[in-house]
Amino acid sequence: MAFGPALSSASPHPPHHRLAWRWLVALTALLFLEAVSASVFADSNPLGESSFPRHAVHEAQLPASSDDSTTFNHHHDGETNAALDALNPLEELHSALQTMQNHYFELWLGIWPSAIDWTAAVMSTFTSATLHSLTRSLDYIIPGNSETTLEGQRIENEINKYFSHTTAYYFGEDAFGIRMQAYDDMLWVVLGWLENIRFINMHADLHYRPSRTEKDGRQGDGEKEEAWYGKQFEASFAHRAHIFYDIASKGWDDKLCGGGMTWNPNLTPYKNAITNQLFISASIGMYLYFPGDSNASPFMSSTSPSSSAGGSAGANDDGIPPSHPHSPHYLHAAKRAYRWLRHSNMTNAQGLYVDGFHIRNWGVNNTIGTGQCDVRNEMVYTYNQGVVLSGLRGLWEATGELDYLLDGHTLVRNVVRATGWHDRWRRSGGDDDTAGAPGWAGLGRAGILEEYCDHAGTCSQDGQTFKGIFFHHLTAFCAPLPRVARVPGKTVGAGPEVALLHQQSCREYAGWVALNARMALGTRDARGRFGGWWGGGAGGEKAGGEGKGEMPVLLPTGAVDYRNNGSVPVDEVWVPFAADAASSWISGRRHAGRGRRDGNVVLADVNDRGRGRTVETQGGGVAVVRAMWEFVNVYRD
Repeated sequence: MAFGPALSSASPHPPHHRLAWRWLVALTALLFLEAVSASVFADSNPLGESSFPRHAVHEAQLPASSDDSTTFNHHHDGETNAALDALNPLEELHSALQTMQNHYFELWLGIWPSAIDWTAAVMSTFTSATLHSLTRSLDYIIPGNSETTLEGQRIENEINKYFSHTTAYYFGEDAFGIRMQAYDDMLWVVLGWLENIRFINMHADLHYRPSRTEKDGRQGDGEKEEAWYGKQFEASFAHRAHIFYDIASKGWDDKLCGGGMTWNPNLTPYKNAITNQLFISASIGMYLYFPGDSNASPFMSSTSPSSSAGGSAGANDDGIPPSHPHSPHYLHAAKRAYRWLRHSNMTNAQGLYVDGFHIRNWGVNNTIGTGQCDVRNEMVYTYNQGVVLSGLRGLWEATGELDYLLDGHTLVRNVVRATGWHDRWRRSGGDDDTAGAPGWAGLGRAGILEEYCDHAGTCSQDGQTFKGIFFHHLTAFCAPLPRVARVPGKTVGAGPEVALLHQQSCREYAGWVALNARMALGTRDARGRFGGWWGGGAGGEKAGGEGKGEMPVLLPTGAVDYRNNGSVPVDEVWVPFAADAASSWISGRRHAGRGRRDGNVVLADVNDRGRGRTVETQGGGVAVVRAMWEFVNVYRD
């Protein structure tokens, strides 16, 4: 037995799903069941050393096995399939997105009102990424006259509905206020609009015939007509990504620690994992997907031409230089940032990224102190293991250097081990989701990804967002490698051996991804809202108390959980000279603090504790269910 009892195929949502999805579910169900019955998750290699060797590979070489005991065992492949048979991942994904938008998004405001600025940017990213998955779920062309096209028009209407939400968010987003916030907040904005641009181009390419202008380059009245209306927003979205990338890039500093991005200019220098990973992923995303931007104004449309070309040199009220597609400036920034991160000593004994570094004695006698990253915060968060994955994938596509993929697979394997995946099967033989008392493994238990704050129900608005971010970037990392260069001369295609090795390595994670998605689906309430603690049912966990036989989850020695404490510590390590800087930053960021402790109050549902179910926990559900769909969809052949 692998994953225990399968979820019921009945959804907690009302039975009035849109007709546009009924036919699509029926059509994809056969494909999905065929994929499962063909043992999508079978023949997995042991989860040990990466399938990628550091030496040259040959086409006939297959991924090598390892003696590592952490495995995706064949004996539970069948049960994995049985558990998934009761689900339709595509329908579950659409349902999760529908719930997120129906319950939490206000169209008239163009925002998710309960979100804070950076989590709203992440919700927009999840929405665009989900549309990227949905648009690839069926072939149709518009305009057309076939029956398939008529059905395609129905699904097109549903996709356009949610795309319109993201365009409304473009106007609802606090694009001025975020400029005053931390550099990581700005980089979430960059990633969000790049994700939307990716969807726009994918959707237009898949489902719309090229316009006459696109086919022969002729301009009618001087305006280029695009086949899909969404293309008109591309330039605006690109401009916003350009602005925030330019501002955030000022956070790079060579004087301290030999390089790296500083987290927050209002606090003492803190070079943390997330800001540097975001800068890597945003930089390579700008290189790969940014369509260029000739608008020089950081605030409004500008018709003033500029002679500056290539790259970005910063942002100010006088204008920003235009930037061209695939500027080497962005590629250089991504490569430099990852080189710094890789040698920063920011991983612990489990190979997981800790949160970051301060500089010892910085500010003493108005000096930079040691000038080195030598005061390490040992706190471990799930999102610090994820964001870099999309960056590594992009760096491979831009350079063809295999080490980027190898580093990514090594990190994923470290995360899977740190969730106790192997201990799950050794403890119970894979017979039961809740057999025995699963121990904390570093980033979860019983194979289920978990934040330190999940167990006690004290996650903040930040902490509730983290797991979804991890699965979003894992999904991006494990997408099939392009076999031909997407942009000849700027990107590379994978040879058959590299494509096979990447596919095989990602295939090994499929069962783990499916487990986490299934456990997340099990946290939904009667209205279909996801909870934040996906492992709340593992190990006999009861609401309002510790699980049977479990010890409280203690923070690592030397860890400061400032993300879930509601604010940074007000001391000389974090705050320069006075507490006012920290308090003003926190209030400006609209940061929602940690969830309340419920003490001995027994609640009916562990996910009602603390902040309860929120747009951030719903976004996490969307991201992990999308990951399940993508892993199934990729390996159906």
